[in-house]
Amino acid sequence: MLNELLIVKKIKEGDIKTFEHVFRLYYSSLSFYAFSITGNSEISEEIVQELFYQLWKERENLNILRSLKSYLYGAVRNQALQHCEHLNVRERHKRFILSKKNNTPTDTPQEHLEYKELEEVINRTLQLLPNRRRRIFGMHRFEGLKYKEIAEQLSLSVKTIEAEMTKAYQTLRKEIEKYTYTL
Repeated sequence: MLNELLIVKKIKEGDIKTFEHVFRLYYSSLSFYAFSITGNSEISEEIVQELFYQLWKERENLNILRSLKSYLYGAVRNQALQHCEHLNVRERHKRFILSKKNNTPTDTPQEHLEYKELEEVINRTLQLLPNRRRRIFGMHRFEGLKYKEIAEQLSLSVKTIEAEMTKAYQTLRKEIEKYTYTL
């Protein structure tokens, strides 16, 4: 435990060699662990890469109260489960939309109007996004491309794509919350 506290202290101080050592030591086993939860090797690697990216980015604020190994495995577990939950929500939404299309319309005029208003809010918000962010968002959401594919097409890093998507979602979420609050 004392050795791990020293490792965390060195990482907090910006010791890149110690960070690289931890990365090499845990990357494979963390990826395998994430895979055991998600069943997708590409997603599993992205989860672990994002964990280490955030670990380095936020190193000065690290507050690890248990072992480093436990911290890393717990973070991977949480992200993998969150990814699975996200997939479940998307699948339920997809089934709901498909069931609505296959059934006779039961929307009230009020529901139809609210849907159209929300659609307008979303479209307006997308138009306000910076060009690159709007393009990346469109490639992912409307063309169905994965972050890696977008990164390759635009000659950007996957981390840049992730950051742009995060910012796009945050902007959309704020605007939708404003809209739903007024209902």
